Amino acid sequence: MSDTIDYGTLMHNAMRSLIRRVLGDVSQHGLPGEHHFFITFDTRHPDAELADWLRERYPSEMTIVIQHWFEGLEVTKNGFSVTLNFGEAPEPLSIPYDAIKTFVDPSVEFGLRFETSEEDDDELDEEDLIPVTESSKTKNAVKTDSEPAKHEADVVSLDHFRK
Repeated sequence: MSDTIDYGTLMHNAMRSLIRRVLGDVSQHGLPGEHHFFITFDTRHPDAELADWLRERYPSEMTIVIQHWFEGLEVTKNGFSVTLNFGEAPEPLSIPYDAIKTFVDPSVEFGLRFETSEEDDDELDEEDLIPVTESSKTKNAVKTDSEPAKHEADVVSLDHFRK
């Protein structure tokens, strides 16, 4: 057993499980109400499957929208596949959960952002705020650093970010 608890990995796994459950419900019952999703993913991920012309057009990341027209949404343990319409041309995509960078449902101001060790943001900027559900006590969540503190922790009040 390790000397520390890897909260970052545990949170990422929980967030990916949430995405899997939401997409699974949508695949079985369709999108309820005004819900829709913006999903940004890493097109360079080795298990991401998309047409060559899409990979050339979006060499590092791509944002898809699951809203009005989509078909064949299939959800598995490791990812999901869906066919979307690109300029009147249906294209199948297969996206592993590990490739997802952001998942947003703007209809209810909910969003998740997956940070990686490659992203070295030491200072808090407005872009670092991620909207969360309306039922949450805070309207914004602050991203967490990927490295755990060694011996002490700073307590930060989120009151400044409340609307």
